[in-house]
Amino acid sequence: MTANLRVTMIQAELAWQDPATNRRELAAHFRGLAGHTDLIVLPEMFTTGFSMDAAALAEPMDGPTIGWLREESAAVGCAITGSLIVSEGGQHYNRLVWATPDGGFAYYDKRHLFRMAREHEHYASGRRRLIVELKGWRICPLVCYDLRFPVWSRNRGDYDVLLYVANWPSRRRTAWSALLRARAIENVCYVVGVNRVGKDGNGASYTGDSVALDFLGNVLGGDRGGDFVETVVFDRESLVTFRRDFPVHLDADDFTLATAE
Repeated sequence: MTANLRVTMIQAELAWQDPATNRRELAAHFRGLAGHTDLIVLPEMFTTGFSMDAAALAEPMDGPTIGWLREESAAVGCAITGSLIVSEGGQHYNRLVWATPDGGFAYYDKRHLFRMAREHEHYASGRRRLIVELKGWRICPLVCYDLRFPVWSRNRGDYDVLLYVANWPSRRRTAWSALLRARAIENVCYVVGVNRVGKDGNGASYTGDSVALDFLGNVLGGDRGGDFVETVVFDRESLVTFRRDFPVHLDADDFTLATAE
């Protein structure tokens, strides 16, 4: 039986467009986690807040934040993930990076760009979904607005945990909570949603409501405001048993997803 998975949510206020301060303050939240977690999840654009000033804030893949993620992952002995603004190939991406203690990394570029903030005018859209493995668990990490698109999030039998990092404003917090619960139930998986708190440089307010849910939509941890660091445990046997006894996935519609290039 695959081991249980320990996931740590870090819900924090982010300094506006100040990567050095955010790296320093987030690193302080990591202390004491070594040996007590398998995965640390940070919010979307954790170095800057949800900024459209991509040209000024973007980092290359060999920049300071990727180096910091690798160092902190090795120091704490767990995977760390969150998104940041990255420049590559002449384009800018809202890129989720998955760093591992051995110095390796994988990444996912946000597929659905939030047009109401004109994100699609400043960033290039991703074209591929990422599945990573950790301790025998298959994890699908996505970013914020992706939560509203269930086809992109659909479990095709390829993951056990669905993960969203976000800067989701408080005025739409009801949708955040409802959609996270729906994704857990319809995909028969554990779900983690990590959001920020505070106010950003555009005046948007964030309540947080970061949460971990089981495959029935039950709250396992989080689901509150304010800064917090909380570790939850996902039980592998419970998931396997439920999928065996209630195999709703066997009646799911088959489909092919085409993405425009």
